[in-house]
Amino acid sequence: MGPEGKTLLNIIILGFGFMFMFTAFQTCGNIEQTVIKSFNSTEFHGSGYTSMAIIYGVFSASNLIAPSVVAVIGPQLSMFFSGLVYSGYIAMFIHPYTWSFYTASVVVGIAAAILWTAQGNLLTINSTDATIGRNSGIFWALLQFSLFFGNMYIYFAWHGHVHISDEDRQTVFISLTVISLVGSFLFFLIQKPDPEATPSEASESLLQTESTESASIVKALQLSVTKEMLLLSISIAYTGLELTFYSGVYGTCIGAMTQFGEDAKSLIGLSGIFIGLGEILGGGMFGMLNKCNRFGRNPVVLLGLITHFVAFYLIFLNIASDAPIAPEEGTHLQAYITPSVEVALLCSFLLGLGDSCFNTQLLSIVGFMFREDSAPAFAVFKFVQSITAALAFFYSNYLLLHWQLLIMVVVGFLGTLSFLVAEWVVVSSRRDTDYDSI
Repeated sequence: MGPEGKTLLNIIILGFGFMFMFTAFQTCGNIEQTVIKSFNSTEFHGSGYTSMAIIYGVFSASNLIAPSVVAVIGPQLSMFFSGLVYSGYIAMFIHPYTWSFYTASVVVGIAAAILWTAQGNLLTINSTDATIGRNSGIFWALLQFSLFFGNMYIYFAWHGHVHISDEDRQTVFISLTVISLVGSFLFFLIQKPDPEATPSEASESLLQTESTESASIVKALQLSVTKEMLLLSISIAYTGLELTFYSGVYGTCIGAMTQFGEDAKSLIGLSGIFIGLGEILGGGMFGMLNKCNRFGRNPVVLLGLITHFVAFYLIFLNIASDAPIAPEEGTHLQAYITPSVEVALLCSFLLGLGDSCFNTQLLSIVGFMFREDSAPAFAVFKFVQSITAALAFFYSNYLLLHWQLLIMVVVGFLGTLSFLVAEWVVVSSRRDTDYDSI
């Protein structure tokens, strides 16, 4: 096998490793609040929302130390040990205690930062300038399929279960732990790329990045207060809020609707599948549009906002206001229309589609604006997104559904306005550059 074939195989193995790990972890995040409410143990006093708030809060802070860890032990071992931590978090649900639940949340936050830093590193050293776009596409496509498989498993495992028994919970979480461990061990199949397969410039810049880590932290702080990043940070903050909503809160709401009958709990899995369909359709469509888009990024972001506003309005009409914080037996309240499973799943699809509109365009504009400082710029991106996701998971413990929707409507509207201004800055600076070169 030639160098090109070896690096492509590495990327495919990387994608499959992440697909197995996040099939387990995203499914765990989607169902944990519902599962926690079903615990028979009265000694347990945890909240899935609080756990996710801790994970994202620690994740954002740990972005500062992650590059050092990856530089010392290498990307392969970094991903393997981080994967074991993810598996430990999932396994903890087999027999949970409040202390182990929150301790695992802190450790997973640290592991997440190391995992994603190592993933970026491994993607870089297995790509050339010509193949980085293709390799990123392969990786993300494989990762998004994780939304399908885990949620499909939940749909069939919980079909017809009104109450999630200890046995149901243990069966699901033992299975998810095994799936996650398979992903971690797959990382050992990744081979070291041949020296000629890696462009010398990339490896040099990688070494420079490791030696000037403190400089990159300073650079990230400098970038965070630039006019462009401040404009984009409102849009980035919005992606953190809606990430919380579609990945943790909405599934819990569907599971709490007693009007959906005995299928309510299994519908959490079906909802996750429809979110995944929206993500894959949007990611594929707008990823390709970026290459031949004459109209800029604004129409895609506006489409994302309209898609989300339609979804929020339908959710407001369809789902009871106390659904996010309802007790284990669910909510008997009704919203403004007779609750419809079809409308609920349509909203899941729209949430995924809108999320992909925002994320593809934000990744594109940050990469374009900060081409010279992409690593610290994306560190700021992850930091802002993680902090707002942590904040949203925290308030999800207390706020009724309509207040959560209102917060997202306001921040989404302001974030879209600020994105339009940021894109205008990009277009006008590009025009100035074109004039200068004439």
